[in-house]
Amino acid sequence: MSLVRAWKKVLESDLANIAIELKEVVQPPCVIILDGPVGAGKTTFTRAFLEKGQTGSPTYSIINELENIVHADLMRIEKKEELIHLEIPMYLDEKDYFLVEWGMPYLHELQKIVGDEWKFYQLKIEIVNEKTRHFFLNKI
Repeated sequence: MSLVRAWKKVLESDLANIAIELKEVVQPPCVIILDGPVGAGKTTFTRAFLEKGQTGSPTYSIINELENIVHADLMRIEKKEELIHLEIPMYLDEKDYFLVEWGMPYLHELQKIVGDEWKFYQLKIEIVNEKTRHFFLNKI
């Protein structure tokens, strides 16, 4: 992995600007794996990335689509073999971005499933304190 960009001392109010900057740095079609502990802000960042604030909770669905973006939350996936049943390529047709929460344990399987034309990035989110985060964008 190689560091592409870092954002320090990120507040929730900064997320919309970070999403804009991230879109300028990555090359679509791309997979962005959101990596961080529970409560780090993966779903909150996804809402900012979508610009419309619409994304489902992991409690209700695993994959959501909005325009040219697909969002998956793999928290409830227990085995890598379960990924095949999600039919991910069907969702990715004519999409630019695939945001994946809890995807790092399934990185190799996701790379096989989505294909070589998709570039992979990791957006690592670290909790500094209750309101502040650090974001690190790595190319995988």
